[in-house]
Amino acid sequence: MSFLSRLVTLFGLALLAHAGYSAHEHTVLFSNASISAVTTLPQDIIAETLISVLVVSIGLVLSAEKLKPISWRDWAGQIERDGGARNPYIGLEERYSFWDIRAKRKEFADWVRGPNEAVKQ
Repeated sequence: MSFLSRLVTLFGLALLAHAGYSAHEHTVLFSNASISAVTTLPQDIIAETLISVLVVSIGLVLSAEKLKPISWRDWAGQIERDGGARNPYIGLEERYSFWDIRAKRKEFADWVRGPNEAVKQ
């Protein structure tokens, strides 16, 4: 993170804290008053909040690392070289296949009949 991006982010956070404090003070001031009308926040507090969020967002974008090009071939090759620990598809590659129910029934029936009767068929 460069010095400029940190400075911009810090300035935006200070503006955001000031906007929050101003909104709190405005709410406390009008809640103690005997005015029964519902008051909304002044436009300057709303504008300060939106501008501070924009400045913080700009600071965070400036501090982000440069994007790297995506190459599926390189990524998959790296995963294969590292082994299965980082592979997100390991659960799909090592799952059990479907059972052949008829073959399992035949195995069970042969087991129940015993070794002598399975040979006769």
